[in-house]
Amino acid sequence: MKFPYDLRERWDGKRYNSFNRILKQSFHARVHKVSLRLDFTCPNRDGRVAVGGCIYCNNAGHTPPTYRPALSVKEQMEAGMEAVARRTGARKFIAYFQSYTNTYGPLNKLERLYREALDIPGVVGLSIATRPDCVPDDVLDLITDIARQTYVWLELGLESMHEKTLQWVNRGHGLTEFIDAVERSKARGLRLCVHLILGFPGESREEILQTPALLNRLGIDGVKLHNLHVIKGTVLEELYERGDVNLLSREEYINLVADFLEILSPEVIIHRLTGETTRGLTVAPNWSLNKVAVINAIQAELQRRETWQGKFRLEAMAWNSAQLGSTFRREEVAH
Repeated sequence: MKFPYDLRERWDGKRYNSFNRILKQSFHARVHKVSLRLDFTCPNRDGRVAVGGCIYCNNAGHTPPTYRPALSVKEQMEAGMEAVARRTGARKFIAYFQSYTNTYGPLNKLERLYREALDIPGVVGLSIATRPDCVPDDVLDLITDIARQTYVWLELGLESMHEKTLQWVNRGHGLTEFIDAVERSKARGLRLCVHLILGFPGESREEILQTPALLNRLGIDGVKLHNLHVIKGTVLEELYERGDVNLLSREEYINLVADFLEILSPEVIIHRLTGETTRGLTVAPNWSLNKVAVINAIQAELQRRETWQGKFRLEAMAWNSAQLGSTFRREEVAH
């Protein structure tokens, strides 16, 4: 079966459902995210569920270059918008609450920060990154109220669906909390983007490819894929330097992403295909520093295979809120 004409047209020739295309269609203009770093923390840093944070995390890697301590949302956004506009010509922006857990605080503080961003001319929406165990009902109600007025994505960091991995990285939550957060968010009509890291030690290809089946079943709206990369100043760096962690090669990652996309529903929007941080913070792999080349190579691999996102859709047939079952349905999707 060849790449269906309707998808070729709808996806502007790409073989996956890209977020950039969705933004252009929604706003009829170039839209860019501007990252924010505020005084949040995480429950696996402050002792509520653990200390030390995730073993791969150094928030310096998420800190925008325009950030300065004690800058307000308005000051950060204006500086970031000016830099992005100078570089790309964009005039519309999404305020991206990125660093740490951006729903982990008092409700009145969250509302003040979110609405401060939306009051800035040129800001057309919000993207709020958080953890599945940090979205109580009152916070979801607040975000839902804001989403009735503007464009909003709630981004949930799952990283891996496998309990052994979540424990190894000191994540502090499990699959149960993720599914619960998804169900409560979807019941409110929120757009959900899920963050995943591919290439954790001890996860087989078959285990990794269970994840798109779960996302299909849950009706997830978007996904960000990241390769496991080692950043300076992390526990993962120590493990990598001791030889305890092997990373995927560029070719292995490209093939794995292509496999993942084949299984993932074509309705899921791809926000990101590979991860990166600055050269000064990156320990390994060096190939991840050239993000554009990796994305182009993934597209080329999809073309080589004559395949596309959702060509083979997998859904879990047996699962519950604690554990995804091991029985799948595989089908070639007809168009």
